Amino acid sequence: MSSLEQALLDRLEALIARVEKLVPQSLSAPDWSAAIAWRYRRRSSGAGVLAAVRHVAAIALDDLREIDEQKEKIKRNTEQFVGGLPANNVLLTGARGTGKSSLIKACLNAYAGRGLRLIEIDKDDIVDLPDIVELISDRPEKFIVFCDDLSFEEGESGYKALKSILDGSVAAATPNLLIYATSNRRHLLPEYMRENLTYTHTADGEVHPGEGVEEKISLSERFGLWVSFYPFSQDEYLTIVAQWLRHYRVPEAEIAVVQPQALLWSLEHGGSRSGRVAYQFARDYAGQHGRA
Repeated sequence: MSSLEQALLDRLEALIARVEKLVPQSLSAPDWSAAIAWRYRRRSSGAGVLAAVRHVAAIALDDLREIDEQKEKIKRNTEQFVGGLPANNVLLTGARGTGKSSLIKACLNAYAGRGLRLIEIDKDDIVDLPDIVELISDRPEKFIVFCDDLSFEEGESGYKALKSILDGSVAAATPNLLIYATSNRRHLLPEYMRENLTYTHTADGEVHPGEGVEEKISLSERFGLWVSFYPFSQDEYLTIVAQWLRHYRVPEAEIAVVQPQALLWSLEHGGSRSGRVAYQFARDYAGQHGRA
């Protein structure tokens, strides 16, 4: 083979490699025995992959305090799901740092032994969810697709894609998949004062929202179960602090003494009394005092 022919062959192989990168590739199955949770990621080549989460956060349901009502709703729905009974997609909304994401992770740990698995997906990748559904449709496990901090701005493509996936597609959802999403917005989209002007009233006083408001409500309505979380009082905050200090094996007598420090920690964090702030204080205190 001449040098010219070799050069042409090399260029042809390089061109084929570039074209292959542009061709959509189907999502391949990971080693399902390698983990109980995976993250869906889109590579620079455009191909989506499921990456195993090697170290899932070790949160137990008993670690989460002052959200007993919310915990019971999520536990009941998840119990139905892993038991092969009808269950709903779930939207967890409300104050930040109150345990929405932690509750889903704790449910995964509680029911992993019964075949529950979790796939985390970013909102930007929701348009690829049908590929995930097809990949897991024949698996014996039960999968929660988890989207954390879900919200949309006006005109984002993922908004209509999620609506279709939840309830509007011709294809039926597989019985081994549910969507659990958390958000600080109840209707997942920004709401504006001017939208109040679109409401209409009938002669007997009945109120009807305008089309824009209806559009926003229609997405959240596709989640069968809504679970709301609320800011904690000072006493509830201190209860959560005490729970996390016990988690780090701080003695009971010591826990009562450090309450003023926990309140000061809250003030230094903008006055927030969230579960996240309580956990961060407990970690800081335990680290300073050598508690493993």
